[in-house]
This record gives sequence, structure tokens and C-alpha cells, in this order.
Amino acid sequence: MRHGWRADAAFALGCLALAGYVLSGLWSGGYLVDGGQDQNQWEWFFAVTARNVAGGDFPLFTTLQNHPLGVNLMANTVMLGLSVPLTPLTLLLGPTATWTVVLTLGLAGSAFAWYRLLSRHVIASRAAAGVGAAFCGFAPPIVSHANAHPNFVVLFVIPLICARVVALHRRRRVLRDGTLLGLLAAYQVFLGEEALLLAFVGLAVFCLGYGLAVFWPGYGPAGPQGALPALRPMLGGVCVAALVCVALTGAALVYQFAGPQSYDGLIHGPAGNDVKALVAHAGRSLAGDEAVAGSLSMNRTEQNAFFGWPLAVLAIGIVLWLRRKPVVVGAGLTAFTGVVLSLGPEITFGGAETGMAGPWGVLSGLPLFESVLESRFTLVTAAAVGVLLAVAADHALGLSWTGLPVRTLLCLALAEALIPVFPLPLAAGDRAPTPAFFTTGAWRAHVAPGRSLVPAPPPDAGDATALRWQIDAGLGFPMPEGYFVGPYGPGRQGVYGVAPRPTATLLREVRDTGRLPAIGEEERRLAREDLAFWQADAVVLGPHERQEALRAALTRLLGEGRQEGGVWVWDV
Repeated sequence: MRHGWRADAAFALGCLALAGYVLSGLWSGGYLVDGGQDQNQWEWFFAVTARNVAGGDFPLFTTLQNHPLGVNLMANTVMLGLSVPLTPLTLLLGPTATWTVVLTLGLAGSAFAWYRLLSRHVIASRAAAGVGAAFCGFAPPIVSHANAHPNFVVLFVIPLICARVVALHRRRRVLRDGTLLGLLAAYQVFLGEEALLLAFVGLAVFCLGYGLAVFWPGYGPAGPQGALPALRPMLGGVCVAALVCVALTGAALVYQFAGPQSYDGLIHGPAGNDVKALVAHAGRSLAGDEAVAGSLSMNRTEQNAFFGWPLAVLAIGIVLWLRRKPVVVGAGLTAFTGVVLSLGPEITFGGAETGMAGPWGVLSGLPLFESVLESRFTLVTAAAVGVLLAVAADHALGLSWTGLPVRTLLCLALAEALIPVFPLPLAAGDRAPTPAFFTTGAWRAHVAPGRSLVPAPPPDAGDATALRWQIDAGLGFPMPEGYFVGPYGPGRQGVYGVAPRPTATLLREVRDTGRLPAIGEEERRLAREDLAFWQADAVVLGPHERQEALRAALTRLLGEGRQEGGVWVWDV
């Protein structure tokens, strides 16, 4: 690990191999089943962005879902920072290939970016940097999000932002480094705004802890008299960065928050981490238990803690052992803050409410923070713990031969803490083939340009299979409703999908229960109104385990349909 670029290349290849191992089921042609419908949604985002870029269309809005009202793409996590430059790949090989490449390079690239930050700006040992960076890139919360949320996997810009902050502190080239910081922040806006907000909070806490350790009277080596000269270039650089970032993203952000189909905050209930989840193991970790992890988390894509008790003990021990190092104080305070905020407005233990209020209640009502899932603050903790591991390993490796017992003990502690959280391959399964009605273009005989095709029922968060059908039909027709984030009600609160119309509600009830409700003239009248609102030319029922019940409901609503290309079609 002493040979410079060879060490860098070896670590990069190792990260790429580990990412391929974690996503092996996806690379073999599978569908990430633990992500629910999110893979269908993300592939649709990649496909519609590529279509907009290739056709020269406006990239921030589309009516291909939620026709005729449309979807504000800037207000959804379409990751324009990757989906736009990867347009050639999407057009050539399809959005599934783009999805696979984004997740793989996101895991590997983020780990390598942390490695570069640690080895160039924080510590001397590349081996120690590799230990910390590997954890940052493949921590249990990151692997969990790899099932469905590339915006929390593709995090390579965050270490680059941290490096610019370090540069401002050390070199004090305010204009140059502030401009670079602004460019990076602007790019991160188009990769994931929530990750940028979490990083902002984490960096602010780290700088506070680092500053206290350096300038606190009687503790810090610099003393309080050096605080203001050190702070001045930092503040100047941040102001320059803010101006650059706003100049580059301001118009898009205005469209996001005030454009058509924008919304004001995302509705979700309390989503704090259970205290026991902090010291348990994730379902896709080597020591994990799917049942235990499931009982302590919202779902398999939001297992945002699960560090395991050995790693928790090790992190605390590192902070106590190296408490005189400013970087350890900063990282320790950041890790602790992330944990505390992630507990939510009321602390729970083993699924039971304790009645104790968490500090998240102070932030939850602030602008932007009201849309954040608080349990995700442990992503900040994961990065801080990676820094602690790297600094501790570097310190131990730097000891003389008399420190051999310390190095041995640290190696044993690292093994005890990291082997249990080693990731397992994500679960993958087969996806049903798209009916020939869509792949052969037979739908064109039933839908005029500008008119919509209505899947029965319309796609939603529970079943977004129709988005895949639309992709395989070349995005040639729009659909009503869908799986995205849009406004709900007069308060324009953000929800997944839209307020369903009566016919969509009826069909989803049949889909979910298999029971056929009473359908009379009133239901038929509402169906005619809904189809007119959707500007529909055809209703299509594809393969489904409750196809017969759905077909009976549609027959009562619309009359007899006919089979074609593996689906039932009603021309309306």
C-alpha cells in the first residue's frame, strides 16, 4: 500500500468488485425485489429524461404520467446530474442498464471518493484510509438504500465538498476554493438535494467540533485568539459558494418549488430509528437477521441504522482514546448528532414508545427539514464513523514497535466490528415480461397522438408495473395518475401519486382484495367522467393474479372488452 497510484488503483478495483458482488443479482438480469416498485419508477425517470434530452424537450416537466396534469420532474429525484449525461447509455441499452450502472458506480465511486479525501487530506496511511472509506461506501444504511434509492448511494460529490472545505481552512484561497465548492454543491443539487442537506448539517457540526477542539481555551493547541483569523476565509468561501450555487441552480429550484405540479413539503409520519436498531445488524449484513431487522425498521430500503454493538463500542472507544485529535472530536460529535437526530420526535425502544421527546422536534418544522425522513441522519453517522476508523487505524500503524500490542488489539477490534456488517448480495428476482401489445406497437391502433392509455388500475406506489410497459412501448402514450411525488389538496402537500379518481379507487380495491363491489349506473357515470378527464382512448388490463375479478369489474363498467397481444382492451 506504499506505492502510490498502485494502491489507489487496487482500492478502486476492490470497491468495484465489492459493488458488483452486492449487486450480483441485478447484473444477472434480476429485479431488486426488496425495493418494491422503486426500480420501475427509477427506470422510468432515466427513460423519460433520455427522451426529453434526445427530443430537445423541456427536461423538468412531463405529462407521460399523471396525464393531463403532468409531473414536475425537478420536484422528484430524477438525478439529472446523471440521467442527462447517461442519456446515450439509456438510449442504446435501455434504462435497466443505466439503473445497474448508476448503482454499481455509485457504491464504488463513493467509497473511492472517501478514500481520496482521507488519504490526501486527513491521514497519511493509504491502508487506514481504505478501511475507513470502505465503510463509508458500503455501510449498512448505504447498502439498504441500494435496493431502491440511488440518490443515497451516489454520494461521491460529498467527499469532494468536504475536501473543498478542508482546502478553505488550510490554503485560504477564498475565491478559487469557494467557487469550486459552489460548483460541487450545484452539481449535488442535481444528484440529490436531501443528501446535500444532510451533508450540510454534518459538515456544520463537524466544523463546530473541530473548531472547539482547536481553539477552546486550555484544550485546543491554537487558543481562542486564532479562531477569528481561521473563521474569516471559511465564511468568505461559503458566501462565494452560495452565490455560485444559486446562480447555477436558482431557476431550476424556483421551478421545483413554484412551478406546475410543485408541492409544499412531503407528508410522512414519524420515521425515527428505534434505539435497538442502532446496535442490531441489517438484514443484508453477514450477521443480520431479516426478521429482527424488519421489526426495527420501516422497510428493507430504510434500514438506516444497524451498525451492530461491536462497532458502536469501537467508535466510542476511539473517541475516548484519541480525544486530543481535533478531527476525532469533530467526527465523534458528528456521529453522535446524527444518531440523536435520527431517533425522531419520540424515542422508541424495541418498538415501544418511551414517551421521551427527541431533539428532532426542534428541526422538523423548519423549511426543507419537514420533508426529510429523520432516520436517514444516520447516513451522516456512517460517514463520521468511517473517518474515526481511518484515523484510529492510521494512529495505530504509526506507532513504533512498542505499540505492537495496540496494533494487534485494533486489528482484532476492527475484525469484530466490521466482519458482522459485511454486506450480502441484495435480493433479486425475475420480472414478468411485458405483453406483446406494448412491445409490438399494437397499442398504436387504439390510442391517438396526445390521448392517454389507462392501465387497469392506473399505476401507483403499490404496483407500478405499467411504467415498464410504457417504457417498452417507447414512451409513446401518456398514462393517468402514477408513481411520483406531487401536490395533494388545497395545501399542496406532497404525496406519492395523486388523489385518486373514483374509478381508479374502485379498480385498486378489486386489485388489492379480489372482491367485486356493487357496480351500477352511478359507477358507470363516474367512469365516463374519469375517462373524459384522463383524455383516454383505451383501457388495458394486463396479466395479473386477480385478472378475472378486474375483468369482471371493467365489463360492468365499460362493456365487453377483447383480447389482443396478451392483454384485454376496451376502446373508450
